[in-house]
Amino acid sequence: MKQIFTFILLLGFMNGFAQESEESKIQKTIEDFFDGFHKQDSLLIKQTVAKGIIAQTIGNTKEGTKVVKTEDFSKFLKSIVSIPDTVSFKEKLLSFNIQLDGAMANAWTPYEFWYNDAFSHCGVNSFQLFKDGENWKIIYLIDTRRKKGCRD
Repeated sequence: MKQIFTFILLLGFMNGFAQESEESKIQKTIEDFFDGFHKQDSLLIKQTVAKGIIAQTIGNTKEGTKVVKTEDFSKFLKSIVSIPDTVSFKEKLLSFNIQLDGAMANAWTPYEFWYNDAFSHCGVNSFQLFKDGENWKIIYLIDTRRKKGCRD
């Protein structure tokens, strides 16, 4: 009986480690995305995303109405690469909440954005990822952006 219990317990631990390993790979994909972002390296960013990635932002119009804006990802990459060396920027991820089921995952990452060493805004990124064999790829990214209610 002890051997059966030990075997079942061992299987449970192995499943837990496999899940954590996948979560680590998902987090690493997102960290690599931001490594490319901060280095202004479009090739590194492209390695983390799937072809046809959808990128959106939830924000406000000048009148204060909430809107969803879809960004052309190739234009996003060009804008990142073209930021002058005199400008510093950093998106600081505050935490990761990752959920996964098979080849699909979601990561919720609250963040703060810093521009020239000054706090600019905060929000949340929501990443949808797909595992294409061995690698996790970002297929959808949406974020929120706000200046108020960021820090308590």
